[in-house]
Amino acid sequence: MIIAKQKKQENIAEYILYMWQIEDLIRAYKLDIGEINKNIVERFEQPDSVKKEIANWYAGLIDLMKEENKTESGHLQFIQNTINDLYELHLQLIKSPDQLDYIEVYNKAKIGITELMNKSKGTVENEIEACFNGLYGLLMLRLQQKTINPETANAMTAVSKLIALISKKLKLVEEGKIEL
Repeated sequence: MIIAKQKKQENIAEYILYMWQIEDLIRAYKLDIGEINKNIVERFEQPDSVKKEIANWYAGLIDLMKEENKTESGHLQFIQNTINDLYELHLQLIKSPDQLDYIEVYNKAKIGITELMNKSKGTVENEIEACFNGLYGLLMLRLQQKTINPETANAMTAVSKLIALISKKLKLVEEGKIEL
């Protein structure tokens, strides 16, 4: 909860990937709040009041996952909505003649994005979601210390640059520093 709040304010892309990890962590503990409290919440060096807040946050996520039938796979709707909002921003940026830097980065990532869309076999709704799926998959491969071929690594570097830039652009829009 503490980390999620910080990431959401600082970098929306990191927030989304973090929340996907939290979903998987909750699934790994079989949506058991007792196990999550024992193995995660209690390890935080925080006052009991903060630990209770963290435990409530996890319990709320568990309830949402059950309610939205995301106990085995998939992502919570509020996270999906964030991705969809980024996609809307993406569409505005690629249409804007003032956003040539974004368009250039997008064009460099386009081949990798197309490949990610093809690999998803229709399970992703848009290019930005495909980028996040690719980045999350790459993260999981790295955690498992699996070999990543150079072609994939290069494509994902371009995708990563695009996602980093759209996160930066979102912050600038929110701060009123750019208009679309």
